[in-house]
Amino acid sequence: MPDVPTSSNTLSTLLAKDDSQIPKKILNGSPQEPLSYIKKSLGVSGNNSREASVLTKEANQLSLGSPFESSSSSDDGPASEDHAHTEPLPYYTKKTGLCYDARMRFHTELSPPKDRSDYHPEDPRRILHIYRELCEAGLVADNNMAIPPITPNPVYRILARAAKKTEVCLVHDDAHFEFIKSTSSMSDEELSRREKTFDSIYFHRQTYSAALLSAGAAIETCLAVASGQVKNAIAVIRPPGHHAECDTSRGFCHFDNVSIAAQVVRQTYPEKYRKILIVDWDVHHGNGIQQAFESNPNVLYISLHVHENGNFYPSGPYGDLYHCGVGAGIGKNINIPWPTKGMGDADYLFAFQHVIMPVAFDFNPDLVIIAAGFDAAVGDQLGGCFVTPACYGHMTHMLMSLADGKLVVCLEGGYNLRSISKSALAVTKTLMGEPPERIAETAATRIGVETVHVIRAYQSKVLHDSHKMINIWIFREKVSRSFEYQVLATKNYSTAVPLLVIFHDPPEVTGVPNAITNQLDLHNTWLADVSKSYIEWAVNHGFGVMDVNVPKFLTGISDEEGDPDDEALKITEAVNELAIYLYDNYIECNESPRVFFLGIGDAFRAILHLLNTRNYEALEQIAGVIGFVAQNPIRPVTETFITDFAKWYYKRSLLFVNHAHPVWERDNKKISKKFGALRRSPADGVNAMLLAHKPDVEDFLAKRAGVKLERPREQDEDTIMVAGA
Repeated sequence: MPDVPTSSNTLSTLLAKDDSQIPKKILNGSPQEPLSYIKKSLGVSGNNSREASVLTKEANQLSLGSPFESSSSSDDGPASEDHAHTEPLPYYTKKTGLCYDARMRFHTELSPPKDRSDYHPEDPRRILHIYRELCEAGLVADNNMAIPPITPNPVYRILARAAKKTEVCLVHDDAHFEFIKSTSSMSDEELSRREKTFDSIYFHRQTYSAALLSAGAAIETCLAVASGQVKNAIAVIRPPGHHAECDTSRGFCHFDNVSIAAQVVRQTYPEKYRKILIVDWDVHHGNGIQQAFESNPNVLYISLHVHENGNFYPSGPYGDLYHCGVGAGIGKNINIPWPTKGMGDADYLFAFQHVIMPVAFDFNPDLVIIAAGFDAAVGDQLGGCFVTPACYGHMTHMLMSLADGKLVVCLEGGYNLRSISKSALAVTKTLMGEPPERIAETAATRIGVETVHVIRAYQSKVLHDSHKMINIWIFREKVSRSFEYQVLATKNYSTAVPLLVIFHDPPEVTGVPNAITNQLDLHNTWLADVSKSYIEWAVNHGFGVMDVNVPKFLTGISDEEGDPDDEALKITEAVNELAIYLYDNYIECNESPRVFFLGIGDAFRAILHLLNTRNYEALEQIAGVIGFVAQNPIRPVTETFITDFAKWYYKRSLLFVNHAHPVWERDNKKISKKFGALRRSPADGVNAMLLAHKPDVEDFLAKRAGVKLERPREQDEDTIMVAGA
């Protein structure tokens, strides 16, 4: 009798075959089929109970059904109830797609220079080098290449085609299309004369056909993902497209490939793909994509690019942070303009975690397209930045968590042949399921951090659109200018309605923990702002709202060299001063009959400082204080100005404290009323606490403000009330 397998390695190898090598009845048939197929393939025969037991274990490890699963006896005893009704996991067969066509290389300069160093940056070899890199890595099955694929599931080849005029004209006007078409019959002299009238453009008689192929390849790649033919895909195409505008070619681009493809998908699947996210990480701003969708509320365009105050190509203010869309598309265009070259991995990941991923999850797209220029890569002299292939892999991995993984990568710029090849390889490996490599540098630069503060501008726009919130100006030199755009309020904040004032830390980073280490990796983390749901509830129930975001870094304080503890103290003092300024100038003097404070995280300290500096008459207006504390110390109120202040505070407060906080390690001793009315929260982290106790906060606010809730409320049994002393 043959040796019985004792590990799943042999079976794993067996089942790693391409789908075509495994009979369909094994993949789709009854639970009895997989085990018999395994035994036959491994040469194991007979009905020996020991063989059956071992093979059943192996099949179970591979989530395959077995006729022995529910057997009442075996060498190892009865089958466990947990596995008795286990359904086999689906065998995921979809591949990553690749679209490449050598004919796109025919678009060249009319007279290529003899000196190799003088080639135009938009070199036809760009796509060839990327394709060869993928082949040499063993990811592509190409009989013309010397290296066969090393993976059992190489990329699925998507055939390119020429885009139709009707498709191109979804983005470009008819005159532009006809002009590009006319270049195919122009003389060399005419082409040379014409290209001098354009911005960074060259023409060839093959330009028209190559541009149609590039746009058509982007279309077919997006449709392959949208239709479910492949799980995700990369299009290695040229000429690039994101600078091409409605009526003209610009910046090496003739047709706006990504925009055309997005429009075709939306036209082909109007119900299934209503919302599309386009992330453009090319080092240059994608003025063409922005122009195509700036008034469209269903296409969110986010661009990270070097701006240099409008002095970096394509130049001008169009790529600055103030261009947020037009008309119905306001808020659906986000520019993250780096003020200088030299940005690296940590800056890009910081922008992803604090801007792109939170906004993208809020938008909840049906399809994600990356306008993937690799000219921010290390070694690209035109871009002058230092993004590594590993970082491109991490950014891709984060975007794969959106839209059920429906992600398309379309090549844009990138002019160092080695840099674009290695970067595209890292992206493709990530698409195929390989984890991104580790990143050495994880601390963002000060310039990067300050630039990423654009997230607050976006949040301001969202809150303004949803609840008509306005910016509260801070007219005081002593209060740091970092608080500019950090204080928002509904227009009714000063009227005779209950007022909710929220002080909160910047939104918390959340994500999916690594399955093995249970740690949050950079490529799996993003920002989550749960406080917006509190604002929405308050506005819907007639409250005025003032929202105060407390930044981690303050201009003029965090910029100074010195003791970190001293810096933290100065930041605390600045936030305390802001709280007093807002109360004295915007809260105490208004007509609101009841004021409620909600403090989230470390920002809650500013509310306590404010309370400790008020007299009794000022406190009559305050109807309630709510706080969420996960790890920070719980601070008491003091009775410097008011007798029995602790009793007053206890009756009007509701503080949720993490279940693992040291305050609960008091050997059943009662907690003083000066700390407020504490509730022990079973949730971990501020975000989880905010979600878990939102009904409790709603009850607290509604009862004290005299507001009728729209839903019945049951007693929450997951929290424990701790009486004060």
